[in-house]
Amino acid sequence: MAQSVGRELVLLRHAKSAWPEDVPDHDRPLAGRGQRDAPAMGRWLRAAGHLPDQVLCSTARRARETWQFAQPELGADPPVSFEQRIYQASAAQLLGLVREEPSAVKALLVVGHDPAIHELALMLAGRDPAPQAALERMSAKFPTGAVAVLALTGSWVELGPGKARLTEFVVPREAASAGGG
Repeated sequence: MAQSVGRELVLLRHAKSAWPEDVPDHDRPLAGRGQRDAPAMGRWLRAAGHLPDQVLCSTARRARETWQFAQPELGADPPVSFEQRIYQASAAQLLGLVREEPSAVKALLVVGHDPAIHELALMLAGRDPAPQAALERMSAKFPTGAVAVLALTGSWVELGPGKARLTEFVVPREAASAGGG
């Protein structure tokens, strides 16, 4: 049996993207709102104490730009892996990537896409004793730029459905009004 170690998984949906004509989906940039929201989310992560040891970021331009705008506001420079497998992944595939993390990583940030980020958060969040209001809000909608923070014990490889606890769910508007923007 693995030793019980506190870990944190932070799931960040990329910030609001633009829809320019004749640009492949993978290459869509952030919209102006996304460029404003991403730094606010970085500031919120820092203020709330959710600093990652490692970042896994989709290779899609909107996800990379979200990280590029958020990272300077963290006050930290964690290693980042730009991971093609996050783009168009299913929740199960994202879980597989998380399970590959080494045991030395205690706090992992994943920058990805809907619906996989939303579905993974719902899959992992045990129903008790999650903050009920946060869980209900997250269940209803996981907007662009939103962050779900999940606490877990044990190793990454042991992570599975219902094995984490949702501790916070924040959208950019809330992060900005909390001093994040």
